[in-house]
Amino acid sequence: MLRPPSPKTPPYIARIERIECDAANRVKMWCRWYYRPEESMEGRRQFHGVKELFLSDHYDGCYPEAVESLCSVHSLKEYAYLSAVEEEDFFCRFEYNASTGVFAPERVAVYCKCEMPYNPDNLMVQCEDCKDWFHPECVNLPIHGVESMSEFICPDCS
Repeated sequence: MLRPPSPKTPPYIARIERIECDAANRVKMWCRWYYRPEESMEGRRQFHGVKELFLSDHYDGCYPEAVESLCSVHSLKEYAYLSAVEEEDFFCRFEYNASTGVFAPERVAVYCKCEMPYNPDNLMVQCEDCKDWFHPECVNLPIHGVESMSEFICPDCS
């Protein structure tokens, strides 16, 4: 994580691609930037996780003094299986072309009756019969009761 210009701005997040010395023999890092959803052309969407980042095609050089702390950017699958998400944990499922606003992949799987992509911040339950995933609120289940359920059968299968 790199120090932003203002204390009101969240830290910048970059992947260090290479380290070299500049003409003045100072150590310089070449960074590939991650964007937060609200920094993209489309902005934050309902399915974006709170800790979601997009790996961009935007590269810059910066100096080690700008590094504030280390962080981990996981794949979505790795992030979903973390036993505890720490402040320095983030996830990435898209690459982002900063000049065109185009994402790769262009499409992701959707789930539930609401047909939204997976968001690790939102609880989902799996139907024991069809194996589809659902948000409790989309199938009229109280969230507090979901964790104690032994099994779930969706409305289409029941």
